[in-house]
Amino acid sequence: MKQIFTSAVGLAMLAVPALHAQEAAIFSGNDRVHPVYAENGMVSAQEAVAAQIGLDILKAGGNAVDAGVAVAFALAVTLPRAGNIGGGGFMIVHDAESGETKAIDYREMAPSSAERDMYLDAEGNADSELSRFTGLAVGVPGTVAGMQMALENYGSMTLAEVIEPAIALARDGIAVTPGLADSLKGLEGRLKKWPSSETIFYKEGGGFYEPGESLVQTDLADTLQKIADEGPDGFYKGETAAKIAEAVQAAGGRITVEDMANYKPVLRDPVRGTYRGYEIVSMPPPSSGGAHIIQILNVLEDYPISFLGHNTADTIHLMVEAMKRAYADRSEYLGDSDFVDVPLSEITSKAYAEDIRGNISLNATTPSSSIKPGELAPYESDQTTHFSIVDKDGNAVSNTYTINFSYGSGMVADGTGILMNNEMDDFAAKPGVPNAYGLIGGDANAVEGGKRPLSSMSPTTVMKDGEVFMVTGSPGGSRIITTTLQVIMNVIDHGMNIAEASFAPRIHHQWLPDEIRIEEGINLDTVGLLEQRGHKVSAKSVMGSTQSILVDKESGYLFGASDPRRVDAATVGH
Repeated sequence: MKQIFTSAVGLAMLAVPALHAQEAAIFSGNDRVHPVYAENGMVSAQEAVAAQIGLDILKAGGNAVDAGVAVAFALAVTLPRAGNIGGGGFMIVHDAESGETKAIDYREMAPSSAERDMYLDAEGNADSELSRFTGLAVGVPGTVAGMQMALENYGSMTLAEVIEPAIALARDGIAVTPGLADSLKGLEGRLKKWPSSETIFYKEGGGFYEPGESLVQTDLADTLQKIADEGPDGFYKGETAAKIAEAVQAAGGRITVEDMANYKPVLRDPVRGTYRGYEIVSMPPPSSGGAHIIQILNVLEDYPISFLGHNTADTIHLMVEAMKRAYADRSEYLGDSDFVDVPLSEITSKAYAEDIRGNISLNATTPSSSIKPGELAPYESDQTTHFSIVDKDGNAVSNTYTINFSYGSGMVADGTGILMNNEMDDFAAKPGVPNAYGLIGGDANAVEGGKRPLSSMSPTTVMKDGEVFMVTGSPGGSRIITTTLQVIMNVIDHGMNIAEASFAPRIHHQWLPDEIRIEEGINLDTVGLLEQRGHKVSAKSVMGSTQSILVDKESGYLFGASDPRRVDAATVGH
């Protein structure tokens, strides 16, 4: 019998009645949840209409990058709380023909006049209102320039071709989903603070859009059309740039038309590590994600995680002890590597991981108060969204981008339809003071003109024998690193299919506050055993929204899954 599917870790498959009587089952009868499968290409995104647009591009002969850029612009229309052209992010691109994998950094940049103490009040205290909900919160957006860089280097279609579906959605209107309707109701206060935003996202008189009703974004359609006609200059120069600068300055911010014109994305080498025979390829600084995913995996590699079991007290204890030390290092050493020397090779080295293991007790927790950043050589939103794409030729895109908070600053630049980010809060407004996600930052992430704020976004590709094995990533603010980590471990260590790996309950620790955050589904007996070791355990809301694709070379199939923690997401393939 022809075997269509074998799991990533070689688990035996059980035949169940399925597609063809003379073929083995695509899915294992042992698995409680199953992934989407396809042969020729797959898109996994946090919003279904945008995911389908990406798939349509693949079907029309576009490659993974063409589809990725189309999805990115479509999400700016269909998922306004996170999809964006007023924000920025990171993309990992694998080019199958050359075998090259590169990182595109289109993170927002601080305006040229930004300065270290711009968020401090008269008493020298950090004022979070300034860094989150005024014009001072807005960094120079990078998405448009980043998408153009991706197309120029790795795409096969023009910007006008891939942006056309987004223009049509904005101009003709989208059907409001339950998720969009709920988010607009929940963020009413933030959005209605700005008349330019209220006019777009609420009915005349301030009424709510209900599921199934049509939301038209005419100004956004015009802005997207200008980008299609003029390229990035249609955004970073001329009328659109002037309107953005005017709106930001009117709200107390510092972005100028010169700041807009001077924005540049950067093509970087990704950070790389190994874990149990797989290569982990992820985002380098100004992302902290790739470095610390590799650091944590390095620490865990010498422990028998598979034997200890998934989400057992032993496994969670070891994961948490590694997480705490990584986040402590993040607070000290990570920042924009164009401005500070980040000890990347030291953080990701196996030798440093061995030193960390030497300080981990198997039977008791180490209090965060006694954990300090490691002694290294001198050198560092939650409403983010991720999508993953693999095409028929093996090209792959892992993209995470954001406007930081849900709907960013809440401010639409009048006349553009563009929601502006509040990414400046990701800088350390005052070294040692936590940001909105409780993350501590140091001098390496201090505010400076032209600098990119530190991020946890972690678009990641896992390679096996030089070819793409898995593409994954997630939103989730400070939890992005640990969420992405757990999807990888669930597949490699625990033998889960990609759907099971995406659905499994998650845990998180970020050094400060000193608590293990858990989702519903972690066994109460396990919680008790962790508490006996000295851990504080807190059950809170769910974490992340992973969009992941696994490539099974033996069968030739792609298997993908969208995280069920967020509504409206979809994985589609052909």
